[in-house]
Amino acid sequence: MFFFIFFLSSCAKEPQVKYPETITIGFLSDARRLLPLFASDSASAEISGHIFNGLTKYDKNINIVGELADSWEIKNNGLEIIFHLRKGVKWHDGVEFTSEDVLFTYKTVTNPNTPTPYGSIYGPVDKVEALDKYTVAVTYKEPYAPALESWGMGILPKHLLDGKDITSSEFNRNPIGTGPYKIKEWVTGQKIVLEAFNEYYEKKPNISKFIARIIPDPATMFLELKFGGIDYMGLTPSQYKLQGETETFKRHFNKFKYPSFGYTYLGYNHLHPLFADKRVRQAITHAINKQDIISGVLLGFGSPCTGPFPPESWAYNPEVKDYEYNPEKSYKILNDLGWYKDKDGFLKKDGKVFSFTVLINQGNEARIKTAQIIKEQLKKIGIQMNIKVLEWQAMLNEFIHKRRFEAVIMGWALSRDPDIFDIWHSSKTKEGEFNFISYKNKEVDELLVKGRKTFNKEERKKIYHRIHEILAEEQPYTFLYVPDALPVLHKRFKGIEKAPIGIWHNFIYWYVPKNRVEWYN
Repeated sequence: MFFFIFFLSSCAKEPQVKYPETITIGFLSDARRLLPLFASDSASAEISGHIFNGLTKYDKNINIVGELADSWEIKNNGLEIIFHLRKGVKWHDGVEFTSEDVLFTYKTVTNPNTPTPYGSIYGPVDKVEALDKYTVAVTYKEPYAPALESWGMGILPKHLLDGKDITSSEFNRNPIGTGPYKIKEWVTGQKIVLEAFNEYYEKKPNISKFIARIIPDPATMFLELKFGGIDYMGLTPSQYKLQGETETFKRHFNKFKYPSFGYTYLGYNHLHPLFADKRVRQAITHAINKQDIISGVLLGFGSPCTGPFPPESWAYNPEVKDYEYNPEKSYKILNDLGWYKDKDGFLKKDGKVFSFTVLINQGNEARIKTAQIIKEQLKKIGIQMNIKVLEWQAMLNEFIHKRRFEAVIMGWALSRDPDIFDIWHSSKTKEGEFNFISYKNKEVDELLVKGRKTFNKEERKKIYHRIHEILAEEQPYTFLYVPDALPVLHKRFKGIEKAPIGIWHNFIYWYVPKNRVEWYN
Protein backbone atom coordinates (compact mmCIF):
# COMPACT_ATOMS: atom_id res chain seq x y z
CA MET A 1 0.00 0.00 0.00
CA PHE A 2 2.87 2.37 0.82
CA PHE A 3 4.37 2.00 -2.65
CA PHE A 4 0.95 2.34 -4.26
CA ILE A 5 0.33 5.64 -2.45
CA PHE A 6 3.87 6.82 -3.27
CA PHE A 7 3.30 5.98 -6.94
CA LEU A 8 0.02 7.91 -7.02
CA SER A 9 1.51 10.96 -5.32
CA SER A 10 4.61 10.99 -7.53
CA CYS A 11 2.48 10.80 -10.67
CA ALA A 12 0.00 13.47 -9.51
CA LYS A 13 -1.14 15.85 -12.21
CA GLU A 14 -1.61 19.54 -11.71
CA PRO A 15 -5.02 20.70 -10.39
CA GLN A 16 -7.61 20.91 -13.15
CA VAL A 17 -8.97 24.47 -13.14
CA LYS A 18 -12.24 24.64 -15.07
CA TYR A 19 -13.42 28.09 -13.96
CA PRO A 20 -10.39 30.31 -13.26
CA GLU A 21 -12.38 33.32 -11.97
CA THR A 22 -14.34 31.22 -9.47
CA ILE A 23 -12.91 30.53 -6.03
CA THR A 24 -14.01 27.32 -4.31
CA ILE A 25 -13.47 27.02 -0.57
CA GLY A 26 -13.47 23.80 1.45
CA PHE A 27 -15.85 23.94 4.45
CA LEU A 28 -15.95 21.18 7.07
CA SER A 29 -19.62 21.89 7.84
CA ASP A 30 -22.63 23.52 6.25
CA ALA A 31 -23.91 26.93 7.26
CA ARG A 32 -27.04 27.09 9.39
CA ARG A 33 -28.59 30.56 9.07
CA LEU A 34 -27.22 33.48 7.06
CA LEU A 35 -28.89 36.55 8.56
CA PRO A 36 -26.07 38.20 10.58
CA LEU A 37 -27.96 38.26 13.89
CA PHE A 38 -28.29 34.44 13.72
CA ALA A 39 -24.93 33.57 12.14
CA SER A 40 -23.33 32.21 15.32
CA ASP A 41 -21.35 29.28 13.84
CA SER A 42 -18.18 29.81 11.81
CA ALA A 43 -19.59 28.59 8.48
CA SER A 44 -22.66 30.82 8.69
CA ALA A 45 -20.61 33.82 9.82
CA GLU A 46 -18.12 33.47 6.97
CA ILE A 47 -20.77 33.22 4.26
CA SER A 48 -22.86 35.98 5.86
CA GLY A 49 -19.80 38.24 5.90
CA HIS A 50 -19.65 38.20 2.09
CA ILE A 51 -23.37 39.00 1.76
CA PHE A 52 -23.82 41.76 4.35
CA ASN A 53 -22.02 44.93 5.45
CA GLY A 54 -21.93 46.72 8.79
CA LEU A 55 -21.57 50.45 9.37
CA THR A 56 -17.96 49.83 10.41
CA LYS A 57 -15.25 47.21 9.91
CA TYR A 58 -11.62 46.51 10.72
CA ASP A 59 -9.00 47.37 8.12
CA LYS A 60 -5.89 45.31 7.45
CA ASN A 61 -4.04 46.89 10.39
CA ILE A 62 -6.93 46.23 12.80
CA ASN A 63 -8.13 49.83 12.86
CA ILE A 64 -11.85 50.58 12.76
CA VAL A 65 -12.87 52.26 9.50
CA GLY A 66 -16.15 53.02 7.78
CA GLU A 67 -18.06 50.52 5.66
CA LEU A 68 -21.71 51.50 5.15
CA ALA A 69 -20.91 54.56 7.25
CA ASP A 70 -18.81 57.02 5.27
CA SER A 71 -17.79 58.87 8.43
CA TRP A 72 -18.89 59.62 11.98
CA GLU A 73 -18.61 62.15 14.78
CA ILE A 74 -18.21 61.23 18.45
CA LYS A 75 -19.74 63.77 20.83
CA ASN A 76 -20.56 64.30 24.50
CA ASN A 77 -17.58 62.32 25.80
CA GLY A 78 -18.49 59.26 23.77
CA LEU A 79 -22.18 59.22 24.69
CA GLU A 80 -23.29 60.17 21.18
CA ILE A 81 -22.19 58.99 17.74
CA ILE A 82 -23.46 60.59 14.55
CA PHE A 83 -23.05 58.21 11.58
CA HIS A 84 -23.03 59.68 8.08
CA LEU A 85 -24.07 56.89 5.72
CA ARG A 86 -22.76 56.25 2.23
CA LYS A 87 -25.14 57.46 -0.45
CA GLY A 88 -26.15 55.31 -3.39
CA VAL A 89 -25.51 51.94 -1.71
CA LYS A 90 -27.85 49.30 -3.14
CA TRP A 91 -29.34 46.17 -1.70
CA HIS A 92 -28.99 43.14 -3.95
CA ASP A 93 -32.56 43.69 -5.19
CA GLY A 94 -31.76 47.25 -6.30
CA VAL A 95 -33.46 49.14 -3.44
CA GLU A 96 -31.35 51.89 -1.86
CA PHE A 97 -29.87 51.44 1.62
CA THR A 98 -30.93 54.18 4.08
CA SER A 99 -30.98 55.10 7.75
CA GLU A 100 -34.29 53.25 8.14
CA ASP A 101 -32.43 49.96 7.61
CA VAL A 102 -30.05 50.85 10.46
CA LEU A 103 -32.94 51.60 12.83
CA PHE A 104 -34.70 48.40 11.84
CA THR A 105 -31.57 46.33 12.47
CA TYR A 106 -31.03 47.86 15.91
CA LYS A 107 -34.65 47.31 16.96
CA THR A 108 -34.66 43.74 15.66
CA VAL A 109 -31.44 42.63 17.32
CA THR A 110 -32.32 44.21 20.68
CA ASN A 111 -35.91 42.95 20.69
CA PRO A 112 -36.10 40.45 23.60
CA ASN A 113 -38.31 38.23 21.45
CA THR A 114 -35.59 37.85 18.82
CA PRO A 115 -33.69 34.58 19.52
CA THR A 116 -30.21 35.91 18.81
CA PRO A 117 -27.00 35.41 20.83
CA TYR A 118 -26.04 38.99 19.95
CA GLY A 119 -28.80 40.71 21.94
CA SER A 120 -26.35 42.78 24.00
CA ILE A 121 -24.03 43.69 21.15
CA TYR A 122 -25.06 47.35 21.03
CA GLY A 123 -24.56 47.73 24.77
CA PRO A 124 -26.26 50.52 26.74
CA VAL A 125 -27.84 52.33 23.80
CA ASP A 126 -30.51 54.78 24.95
CA LYS A 127 -31.95 55.56 21.53
CA VAL A 128 -31.19 55.42 17.83
CA GLU A 129 -32.66 58.08 15.56
CA ALA A 130 -32.69 58.71 11.82
CA LEU A 131 -31.90 62.41 11.47
CA ASP A 132 -32.42 62.12 7.74
CA LYS A 133 -32.14 59.53 4.99
CA TYR A 134 -28.36 59.28 5.35
CA THR A 135 -27.69 60.25 9.00
CA VAL A 136 -28.12 58.17 12.15
CA ALA A 137 -27.68 59.42 15.71
CA VAL A 138 -26.90 56.90 18.45
CA THR A 139 -27.20 58.02 22.08
CA TYR A 140 -25.80 55.93 24.93
CA LYS A 141 -26.96 55.85 28.55
CA GLU A 142 -23.37 55.42 29.69
CA PRO A 143 -19.93 55.09 28.08
CA TYR A 144 -19.55 52.01 25.88
CA ALA A 145 -16.02 51.24 24.69
CA PRO A 146 -16.88 48.70 21.92
CA ALA A 147 -19.46 51.12 20.44
CA LEU A 148 -17.85 51.56 17.02
CA GLU A 149 -17.04 47.86 16.70
CA SER A 150 -20.59 46.89 17.65
CA TRP A 151 -21.91 48.67 14.56
CA GLY A 152 -19.92 46.24 12.44
CA MET A 153 -22.81 43.76 12.61
CA GLY A 154 -24.41 43.28 9.19
CA ILE A 155 -27.32 45.65 8.52
CA LEU A 156 -30.68 44.10 7.59
CA PRO A 157 -33.07 45.24 4.80
CA LYS A 158 -36.17 46.78 6.41
CA HIS A 159 -38.18 46.72 3.16
CA LEU A 160 -37.95 42.92 3.05
CA LEU A 161 -38.01 41.87 6.71
CA ASP A 162 -40.21 44.37 8.53
CA GLY A 163 -43.19 42.55 10.03
CA LYS A 164 -41.93 39.15 8.86
CA ASP A 165 -40.76 36.08 10.78
CA ILE A 166 -37.02 36.56 10.39
CA THR A 167 -36.29 33.16 11.92
CA SER A 168 -37.85 31.43 8.93
CA SER A 169 -35.66 29.51 6.52
CA GLU A 170 -36.92 31.67 3.64
CA PHE A 171 -34.84 34.69 4.73
CA ASN A 172 -31.96 32.77 6.27
CA ARG A 173 -31.39 30.66 3.15
CA ASN A 174 -32.03 33.41 0.60
CA PRO A 175 -30.83 36.62 2.25
CA ILE A 176 -30.57 39.99 0.53
CA GLY A 177 -27.62 42.12 1.62
CA THR A 178 -25.48 45.02 0.45
CA GLY A 179 -22.25 43.01 0.37
CA PRO A 180 -19.90 42.18 -2.52
CA TYR A 181 -21.61 38.81 -3.15
CA LYS A 182 -25.22 37.69 -3.39
CA ILE A 183 -26.55 34.20 -2.95
CA LYS A 184 -27.21 32.15 -6.05
CA GLU A 185 -27.68 28.58 -4.81
CA TRP A 186 -27.65 26.53 -1.60
CA VAL A 187 -27.69 22.75 -1.79
CA THR A 188 -27.92 21.54 1.80
CA GLY A 189 -24.88 19.55 2.87
CA GLN A 190 -23.14 20.05 -0.48
CA LYS A 191 -22.46 23.64 -1.48
CA ILE A 192 -23.35 27.31 -1.21
CA VAL A 193 -22.79 29.41 -4.33
CA LEU A 194 -22.39 33.19 -4.23
CA GLU A 195 -22.00 35.43 -7.28
CA ALA A 196 -20.41 38.86 -7.51
CA PHE A 197 -22.76 41.82 -7.03
CA ASN A 198 -22.32 44.12 -10.02
CA GLU A 199 -23.42 47.24 -8.14
CA TYR A 200 -21.36 46.79 -4.99
CA TYR A 201 -20.56 50.26 -3.67
CA GLU A 202 -16.79 49.78 -3.59
CA LYS A 203 -16.41 47.92 -6.90
CA LYS A 204 -17.58 44.69 -8.47
CA PRO A 205 -15.34 41.89 -7.15
CA ASN A 206 -12.82 40.57 -9.67
CA ILE A 207 -13.61 36.98 -8.66
CA SER A 208 -17.00 36.27 -10.22
CA LYS A 209 -18.15 33.41 -7.97
CA PHE A 210 -17.49 32.21 -4.44
CA ILE A 211 -18.38 28.57 -3.81
CA ALA A 212 -18.35 26.93 -0.39
CA ARG A 213 -18.12 23.15 -0.76
CA ILE A 214 -19.02 21.13 2.31
CA ILE A 215 -16.46 18.34 2.73
CA PRO A 216 -16.55 16.99 6.32
CA ASP A 217 -13.33 14.96 6.03
CA PRO A 218 -9.98 16.86 5.91
CA ALA A 219 -8.23 14.06 3.99
CA THR A 220 -10.90 14.08 1.28
CA MET A 221 -10.75 17.87 1.21
CA PHE A 222 -6.99 17.76 0.65
CA LEU A 223 -7.43 15.38 -2.29
CA GLU A 224 -10.01 17.76 -3.75
CA LEU A 225 -7.49 20.57 -3.37
CA LYS A 226 -4.73 18.67 -5.18
CA PHE A 227 -6.96 17.69 -8.08
CA GLY A 228 -8.71 21.04 -8.55
CA GLY A 229 -12.01 20.44 -6.74
CA ILE A 230 -11.33 23.33 -4.37
CA ASP A 231 -8.89 26.26 -4.34
CA TYR A 232 -8.59 27.07 -0.65
CA MET A 233 -8.68 25.25 2.67
CA GLY A 234 -7.20 25.35 6.13
CA LEU A 235 -4.56 22.64 6.24
CA THR A 236 -4.10 20.29 9.14
CA PRO A 237 -0.60 20.49 10.67
CA SER A 238 0.44 17.19 9.05
CA GLN A 239 -0.83 18.33 5.65
CA TYR A 240 1.05 21.62 6.03
CA LYS A 241 4.31 20.07 7.20
CA LEU A 242 4.43 16.88 5.12
CA GLN A 243 2.11 16.70 2.11
CA GLY A 244 2.36 20.42 1.48
CA GLU A 245 6.13 20.32 1.06
CA THR A 246 6.35 18.47 -2.26
CA GLU A 247 7.64 20.41 -5.26
CA THR A 248 4.42 19.77 -7.19
CA PHE A 249 2.35 21.16 -4.34
CA LYS A 250 4.53 24.23 -3.88
CA ARG A 251 4.42 24.95 -7.61
CA HIS A 252 0.61 25.22 -7.60
CA PHE A 253 -0.24 26.53 -4.14
CA ASN A 254 0.77 29.27 -1.71
CA LYS A 255 0.83 28.35 1.96
CA PHE A 256 0.35 30.87 4.77
CA LYS A 257 0.98 30.63 8.51
CA TYR A 258 0.03 33.05 11.27
CA PRO A 259 -1.37 32.81 14.84
CA SER A 260 -5.14 32.51 14.83
CA PHE A 261 -7.05 35.04 16.91
CA GLY A 262 -8.77 32.46 19.06
CA TYR A 263 -8.22 29.28 21.04
CA THR A 264 -9.32 25.69 21.54
CA TYR A 265 -10.68 24.57 24.89
CA LEU A 266 -12.17 21.71 26.88
CA GLY A 267 -15.39 23.18 28.27
CA TYR A 268 -17.38 21.83 31.22
CA ASN A 269 -21.12 22.00 31.78
CA HIS A 270 -21.28 23.76 35.15
CA LEU A 271 -24.83 22.55 35.68
CA HIS A 272 -23.48 19.00 35.88
CA PRO A 273 -22.64 18.08 39.52
CA LEU A 274 -19.31 16.59 38.48
CA PHE A 275 -17.96 19.97 37.33
CA ALA A 276 -19.64 22.40 39.75
CA ASP A 277 -16.57 22.43 42.03
CA LYS A 278 -13.67 24.38 40.53
CA ARG A 279 -11.20 22.05 42.26
CA VAL A 280 -12.35 19.20 40.02
CA ARG A 281 -11.78 21.36 36.94
CA GLN A 282 -8.37 22.40 38.24
CA ALA A 283 -7.45 18.77 38.85
CA ILE A 284 -8.38 17.82 35.28
CA THR A 285 -6.26 20.68 33.92
CA HIS A 286 -3.27 19.56 36.00
CA ALA A 287 -3.63 16.09 34.43
CA ILE A 288 -3.45 17.40 30.84
CA ASN A 289 -0.07 17.83 29.17
CA LYS A 290 -0.69 20.67 26.70
CA GLN A 291 2.81 20.44 25.22
CA ASP A 292 2.15 16.83 24.25
CA ILE A 293 -0.97 17.98 22.43
CA ILE A 294 0.81 20.86 20.68
CA SER A 295 3.64 18.56 19.62
CA GLY A 296 1.55 15.53 18.73
CA VAL A 297 -1.53 17.16 17.24
CA LEU A 298 -0.36 20.57 15.99
CA LEU A 299 3.21 19.43 15.20
CA GLY A 300 4.40 22.58 16.95
CA PHE A 301 2.09 24.95 15.04
CA GLY A 302 0.56 26.56 18.10
CA SER A 303 1.13 27.67 21.69
CA PRO A 304 -0.42 26.87 25.10
CA CYS A 305 -3.50 28.88 26.04
CA THR A 306 -3.69 30.35 29.53
CA GLY A 307 -7.07 32.08 29.43
CA PRO A 308 -9.74 33.87 27.39
CA PHE A 309 -7.36 36.01 25.31
CA PRO A 310 -4.73 34.83 22.82
CA PRO A 311 -1.23 36.34 23.06
CA GLU A 312 -1.99 38.52 19.99
CA SER A 313 -4.63 40.44 21.98
CA TRP A 314 -3.70 43.63 23.83
CA ALA A 315 -5.91 42.36 26.67
CA TYR A 316 -3.74 39.24 27.17
CA ASN A 317 -2.19 39.05 30.63
CA PRO A 318 1.41 37.81 30.34
CA GLU A 319 1.64 37.44 34.14
CA VAL A 320 -0.87 34.58 34.15
CA LYS A 321 1.06 31.33 34.25
CA ASP A 322 -0.17 28.19 32.60
CA TYR A 323 -1.33 25.34 34.81
CA GLU A 324 1.58 22.98 35.31
CA TYR A 325 1.26 19.42 34.09
CA ASN A 326 1.30 17.55 37.39
CA PRO A 327 -0.68 14.27 37.55
CA GLU A 328 0.36 13.69 41.16
CA LYS A 329 -1.11 17.05 42.20
CA SER A 330 -4.25 16.29 40.21
CA TYR A 331 -4.68 12.93 41.91
CA LYS A 332 -4.16 14.48 45.37
CA ILE A 333 -6.83 17.14 44.75
CA LEU A 334 -9.33 14.48 43.76
CA ASN A 335 -8.34 12.28 46.71
CA ASP A 336 -9.02 15.20 49.05
CA LEU A 337 -12.48 15.46 47.47
CA GLY A 338 -13.21 11.81 48.25
CA TRP A 339 -12.23 10.12 44.99
CA TYR A 340 -10.24 6.88 45.33
CA LYS A 341 -9.05 4.32 42.78
CA ASP A 342 -10.80 0.98 42.60
CA LYS A 343 -9.18 -2.34 41.67
CA ASP A 344 -9.59 -1.49 37.96
CA GLY A 345 -7.65 1.74 38.38
CA PHE A 346 -10.64 4.10 38.03
CA LEU A 347 -11.55 6.81 40.50
CA LYS A 348 -14.74 6.17 42.47
CA LYS A 349 -16.81 8.16 44.93
CA ASP A 350 -20.02 6.97 46.58
CA GLY A 351 -19.89 3.91 44.34
CA LYS A 352 -19.79 5.94 41.10
CA VAL A 353 -16.90 5.97 38.64
CA PHE A 354 -15.46 9.36 37.68
CA SER A 355 -16.65 9.18 34.08
CA PHE A 356 -17.82 11.77 31.56
CA THR A 357 -18.35 12.14 27.82
CA VAL A 358 -16.81 14.87 25.70
CA LEU A 359 -18.50 15.98 22.47
CA ILE A 360 -16.49 16.84 19.34
CA ASN A 361 -17.61 17.98 15.90
CA GLN A 362 -17.11 15.63 12.97
CA GLY A 363 -14.32 16.48 10.54
CA ASN A 364 -12.13 18.44 12.96
CA GLU A 365 -9.09 16.21 13.00
CA ALA A 366 -7.16 18.32 15.50
CA ARG A 367 -9.94 18.26 18.09
CA ILE A 368 -10.51 14.53 17.70
CA LYS A 369 -6.79 13.80 18.16
CA THR A 370 -6.70 16.23 21.09
CA ALA A 371 -9.53 14.30 22.74
CA GLN A 372 -7.76 11.00 22.23
CA ILE A 373 -4.60 12.30 23.91
CA ILE A 374 -6.56 13.81 26.81
CA LYS A 375 -8.44 10.54 27.24
CA GLU A 376 -5.17 8.65 27.73
CA GLN A 377 -3.75 11.32 30.04
CA LEU A 378 -6.85 11.33 32.27
CA LYS A 379 -6.90 7.54 32.33
CA LYS A 380 -3.52 7.64 34.09
CA ILE A 381 -5.06 9.32 37.11
CA GLY A 382 -8.20 7.17 37.01
CA ILE A 383 -10.69 9.32 35.08
CA GLN A 384 -12.73 7.62 32.37
CA MET A 385 -13.34 10.02 29.50
CA ASN A 386 -15.53 8.91 26.59
CA ILE A 387 -15.52 10.58 23.17
CA LYS A 388 -18.60 11.20 21.07
CA VAL A 389 -18.19 12.64 17.55
CA LEU A 390 -21.22 14.43 16.09
CA GLU A 391 -22.13 16.30 12.92
CA TRP A 392 -21.60 20.01 13.62
CA GLN A 393 -25.17 21.31 13.33
CA ALA A 394 -26.58 18.34 15.27
CA MET A 395 -24.02 18.94 18.01
CA LEU A 396 -24.98 22.61 18.28
CA ASN A 397 -28.74 22.29 18.00
CA GLU A 398 -29.44 19.09 19.89
CA PHE A 399 -26.72 19.10 22.54
CA ILE A 400 -24.93 22.44 23.08
CA HIS A 401 -27.89 24.80 22.85
CA LYS A 402 -30.08 22.46 24.91
CA ARG A 403 -27.34 21.91 27.55
CA ARG A 404 -27.43 18.15 26.92
CA PHE A 405 -23.70 17.63 27.38
CA GLU A 406 -21.10 17.02 30.05
CA ALA A 407 -18.05 18.42 28.30
CA VAL A 408 -17.07 19.66 24.85
CA ILE A 409 -13.94 20.41 22.89
CA MET A 410 -14.57 23.52 20.85
CA GLY A 411 -12.88 26.78 19.91
CA TRP A 412 -13.53 30.51 19.80
CA ALA A 413 -12.63 32.83 16.95
CA LEU A 414 -12.61 36.14 18.81
CA SER A 415 -13.41 39.73 18.00
CA ARG A 416 -10.46 42.10 18.01
CA ASP A 417 -12.04 44.12 20.80
CA PRO A 418 -11.57 42.22 24.08
CA ASP A 419 -15.22 42.59 25.11
CA ILE A 420 -16.17 38.98 25.97
CA PHE A 421 -19.45 39.81 27.72
CA ASP A 422 -21.50 37.48 25.52
CA ILE A 423 -19.29 34.48 26.31
CA TRP A 424 -18.80 34.87 30.05
CA HIS A 425 -21.53 37.04 31.61
CA SER A 426 -23.99 35.06 33.71
CA SER A 427 -26.96 36.66 31.92
CA LYS A 428 -25.96 35.06 28.59
CA THR A 429 -26.96 31.48 29.37
CA LYS A 430 -30.26 31.21 27.49
CA GLU A 431 -30.66 28.64 24.71
CA GLY A 432 -28.59 29.65 21.69
CA GLU A 433 -26.43 32.10 23.66
CA PHE A 434 -22.68 31.75 24.05
CA ASN A 435 -22.29 31.10 27.79
CA PHE A 436 -23.62 27.59 27.25
CA ILE A 437 -21.42 26.15 30.01
CA SER A 438 -23.51 28.27 32.47
CA TYR A 439 -20.51 29.94 34.13
CA LYS A 440 -21.30 32.42 36.92
CA ASN A 441 -18.97 34.70 38.85
CA LYS A 442 -20.11 37.98 40.39
CA GLU A 443 -16.74 39.71 40.09
CA VAL A 444 -16.36 38.66 36.46
CA ASP A 445 -19.87 39.97 35.73
CA GLU A 446 -18.98 43.33 37.26
CA LEU A 447 -15.66 43.53 35.43
CA LEU A 448 -17.25 42.67 32.10
CA VAL A 449 -19.70 45.53 32.50
CA LYS A 450 -16.93 47.86 33.68
CA GLY A 451 -14.77 46.89 30.70
CA ARG A 452 -17.52 48.02 28.37
CA LYS A 453 -17.82 51.38 30.13
CA THR A 454 -14.13 52.25 30.14
CA PHE A 455 -12.61 54.10 27.18
CA ASN A 456 -9.07 54.47 28.46
CA LYS A 457 -7.13 51.57 26.94
CA GLU A 458 -4.73 51.19 29.87
CA GLU A 459 -7.62 51.08 32.34
CA ARG A 460 -9.45 48.54 30.17
CA LYS A 461 -6.27 46.47 30.03
CA LYS A 462 -6.22 46.27 33.84
CA ILE A 463 -9.83 45.12 33.85
CA TYR A 464 -9.27 42.37 31.29
CA HIS A 465 -6.04 41.31 32.93
CA ARG A 466 -8.04 40.70 36.10
CA ILE A 467 -10.68 38.74 34.19
CA HIS A 468 -7.86 36.66 32.70
CA GLU A 469 -6.55 35.95 36.23
CA ILE A 470 -9.94 34.86 37.56
CA LEU A 471 -10.79 32.59 34.65
CA ALA A 472 -7.33 31.03 34.73
CA GLU A 473 -7.75 30.30 38.44
CA GLU A 474 -11.31 28.94 38.22
CA GLN A 475 -10.78 26.93 35.03
CA PRO A 476 -14.36 27.08 33.70
CA TYR A 477 -12.65 25.70 30.62
CA THR A 478 -9.35 23.93 30.40
CA PHE A 479 -7.80 26.45 28.04
CA LEU A 480 -5.82 24.19 25.72
CA TYR A 481 -4.00 25.92 22.87
CA VAL A 482 -3.89 28.77 20.37
CA PRO A 483 -3.44 27.07 16.98
CA ASP A 484 -1.68 28.64 14.04
CA ALA A 485 -3.87 29.33 11.02
CA LEU A 486 -2.49 27.27 8.10
CA PRO A 487 -4.43 28.30 4.99
CA VAL A 488 -3.44 27.30 1.47
CA LEU A 489 -4.55 28.97 -1.78
CA HIS A 490 -4.16 28.15 -5.46
CA LYS A 491 -1.40 30.28 -7.01
CA ARG A 492 -3.53 31.68 -9.80
CA PHE A 493 -5.07 34.17 -7.37
CA LYS A 494 -3.05 37.38 -7.27
CA GLY A 495 -3.36 40.57 -5.21
CA ILE A 496 -3.28 38.78 -1.85
CA GLU A 497 -1.85 41.00 0.86
CA LYS A 498 -0.91 39.31 4.12
CA ALA A 499 -1.60 41.70 7.01
CA PRO A 500 -2.09 41.66 10.80
CA ILE A 501 -5.77 40.81 10.27
CA GLY A 502 -5.06 37.96 7.83
CA ILE A 503 -5.36 37.67 4.04
CA TRP A 504 -9.08 38.15 3.28
CA HIS A 505 -9.33 41.89 4.00
CA ASN A 506 -8.95 42.88 0.31
CA PHE A 507 -10.66 39.88 -1.29
CA ILE A 508 -12.67 41.95 -3.80
CA TYR A 509 -9.35 43.09 -5.32
CA TRP A 510 -7.94 39.59 -5.83
CA TYR A 511 -7.70 38.70 -9.50
CA VAL A 512 -6.64 35.92 -11.86
CA PRO A 513 -4.30 36.78 -14.77
CA LYS A 514 -5.71 35.95 -18.19
CA ASN A 515 -2.37 34.48 -19.23
CA ARG A 516 -1.96 31.11 -17.52
CA VAL A 517 1.80 31.42 -17.72
CA GLU A 518 1.53 34.15 -15.08
CA TRP A 519 -0.36 31.91 -12.65
CA TYR A 520 2.73 30.25 -11.25
CA ASN A 521 5.19 33.14 -11.40
